[in-house]
Amino acid sequence: MFKNHPKGLLAAALTNMGERFGFYIMMAILTLFISSKFGLSETSTGYIYSIFYASIYVLALVGGLIADRTRNYKRTIMLGLILMALGYVIIAIPTPTPVPNFALYLGLTCVGLFVIAFGNGLFKGNLQAIVGQMYDNKEYKDFIANKFGVDENGKPKRDMRDAGYQLFYMFINVGGFFAPFIAIAVRNWWLKFNGFDYNAQLPELAHKFIGDQASMSVEELNNLTTYASEVVLDKTPVTDLLAFSNQYLDVFNKGFQFAFIATIFALCISFIIYIVNKKKFPDPAAKKTISDVNDKNTISKEEVKMAASEIKQRIYALFAVFGIVIFFWFSFHQNGYSLTYFARDYINLDLININLGFTSLKGAEIFQAVNPFFVVFLTPIIMWLFGSMRKKDKEPSTPKKIAIGMGIAALAYVFLLIVSMVLPDKSALSSMTAGDLQAMKLTPWVMIGLYFILTVAELFISPLGLSFVSKVAPPHLQGLMQGAWLAATAIGNSILFIGGLLYTSVPLWSCWLVFAVVCSLSMLVMLLMVKWLEKVAK
Repeated sequence: MFKNHPKGLLAAALTNMGERFGFYIMMAILTLFISSKFGLSETSTGYIYSIFYASIYVLALVGGLIADRTRNYKRTIMLGLILMALGYVIIAIPTPTPVPNFALYLGLTCVGLFVIAFGNGLFKGNLQAIVGQMYDNKEYKDFIANKFGVDENGKPKRDMRDAGYQLFYMFINVGGFFAPFIAIAVRNWWLKFNGFDYNAQLPELAHKFIGDQASMSVEELNNLTTYASEVVLDKTPVTDLLAFSNQYLDVFNKGFQFAFIATIFALCISFIIYIVNKKKFPDPAAKKTISDVNDKNTISKEEVKMAASEIKQRIYALFAVFGIVIFFWFSFHQNGYSLTYFARDYINLDLININLGFTSLKGAEIFQAVNPFFVVFLTPIIMWLFGSMRKKDKEPSTPKKIAIGMGIAALAYVFLLIVSMVLPDKSALSSMTAGDLQAMKLTPWVMIGLYFILTVAELFISPLGLSFVSKVAPPHLQGLMQGAWLAATAIGNSILFIGGLLYTSVPLWSCWLVFAVVCSLSMLVMLLMVKWLEKVAK
């Protein structure tokens, strides 16, 4: 699988896999944790989620600047891993629920999230930049040229960069696949240890009962009573709903915080892998001296000081692509927000209740494992497809692949739009009985089908976008441009809260229509720019 790729690629992929494993444990449960911990609505939670997710990618731009200025990518990456572990410690410390001081505890959680975001900013873009530098290494280029020959311009006939980033991206998702199962298993184990079963609707109802019982409808009070009696494992009758609500919330959310502890162990493993393999990674600091063009860590003067006009064209092309992917991430990262709430409210989770004896794997978070599973499963297939097309000289260019990916993303939301036309709106759920709520719920295959389509779109956009940035960015701006790619992602993430506003305030089908239209328009704009982008990339 890694044949003909740089030796450090596997080590970089494994480092990223460990870190992403921990990160996706957190992202699988973050919005549900904030809602159930602090009793916040979907829209209020969305503001925190959007700011945090945007911060991760904005700070990647800062991380890229730091690494480019210091020329010490390795140390910057290592510091990022340490900061992320510290941030996870802050949010993993078990605290009581309901919180005794709302502002203090929410503030501490936000501080922890900021530390994680800053550490991620130092780590993520710079590791991606190092992967690109492996393919720019003169020794590696000579190896590929000798193996596959060169074209009329003296460049290697085979470009392994796209395939390399696809492999790198696949390993990210190996960690992402297992993460939601760990998060659910730990949370549900703690519930069972304290004599409770899992129910996705209980935290919201319990917060309402504690905070403003008078505002609850008759149906909500009846549903709280029904759910309370169902989740007590020893079937002891619940006679005090207030005491039950306080206890269930406390146990439920400490289970989430114990799940966050697993992220710290994952980061420790990632750190060890990185330290052990550090010497395999290129060292851009050694490239400050450009006199020795034969040294494997040296780039030529021509590569560094390309014409100002060419640098401008490259930067313009990159920012054009960045503008398109904003709308993809705005749509795709609804997976941890409005799509997770949709799974909680409209999918029959009883159909995916996997009993392991000591715990169960039941929860809306489990669908977060579907996307990384399909990434791992589909990446070899898509690589084979592109390889077959390459042999026939019919492989689409990277910009064209990105445009196709935007169209596929639009199809995913068209699918969900059609499914949602038969469902009641979110605002109508509070007036429905527990029996009616259960009867209208959909098969889990809806979410699996949705994430299958979205994953195909992702594989046409994300790893190939990283490859495009690595290929087009001027050599002395590699870290900065990788950071800019992530900053574009940040802009898309900063407006994620719009998904929550739509989910709670408009007809369900029209919520998904917005994302379908956004992705379709982005595809059209990208197709209009394809020829220009192809020219710049050459």
